Amino acid sequence: MYSETAKNIRESLTADCTKCFGLCCTALNIIASNDFPINKPAGTACVNLQSDYGCQIHSNLRERGFKGCTVFDCLGAGQVVSQVTFKGESWRDNSEIGDEMFRVFPIMEQIHEMIAYTAEALSYDIPHALSDKLSVHLKELQNITKLDAEQLLSLDLVMYRFPLNKLLSETSKYIRESLIAKLPSTKNSKKYNHERADWIGKKLSGKDLRALDLRGAYLIAADMRNTDLRGVDFIGADLRDANLSGANLSTSMFLTQMQINSAKGNDKTILPSHIQPPSNWSN
Repeated sequence: MYSETAKNIRESLTADCTKCFGLCCTALNIIASNDFPINKPAGTACVNLQSDYGCQIHSNLRERGFKGCTVFDCLGAGQVVSQVTFKGESWRDNSEIGDEMFRVFPIMEQIHEMIAYTAEALSYDIPHALSDKLSVHLKELQNITKLDAEQLLSLDLVMYRFPLNKLLSETSKYIRESLIAKLPSTKNSKKYNHERADWIGKKLSGKDLRALDLRGAYLIAADMRNTDLRGVDFIGADLRDANLSGANLSTSMFLTQMQINSAKGNDKTILPSHIQPPSNWSN
């Protein structure tokens, strides 16, 4: 697997709502909170979903209290379920497939998330033995996206997640250790492992945080303005309302669009090529 091919796969995992039957607006359970003004059970269409599967308040979701909708990203799972798994047949046209389609959607979403992480790992300059294992895993994940609904519903995703997590950890360690070796000796003595750290509201403005392991860390409302976050492992980190204005995340690892959508930033925030700046970010 050439790294450029893997990079292209990662960048292609984007939602195309025009090819989806509004699955994020129907399949998911919504609980009234700061992110949503309503309760909506899974399998029930949102009141704002139109007949063409578009959202009637799409242009002002945040103003209407639907912040959670602007954060969510299915990585393209919605259109695959709609057009591949169910071959373009909508739950509105055939009520008998609705329940099955809504249950398949979150499964496909998880598969696409794993594909995204795997492809990103393969885009790095890593040892051949590691890339070979990741390539096999990527092929398996791509193949299961083609399964029918019944087969998808019977999958045990833990069987894919567990070995992948090990490979991603190995990738992260290799990349970060390579970066640490190039840093000034004065920085090599600091602690780099902050996995699952509780940094809620932590003041980190202007810090050099390169190569930290922030897997699963709680970074809610952390002040990370103008921080150097290159080579940081963000897999599973909670970045809700973290201020990333002016931060350099150009080579941050395993960062998702959903994480960035939940954070704050501006036009000086530098993001990886597969991540787009949210439209609500300030200039």
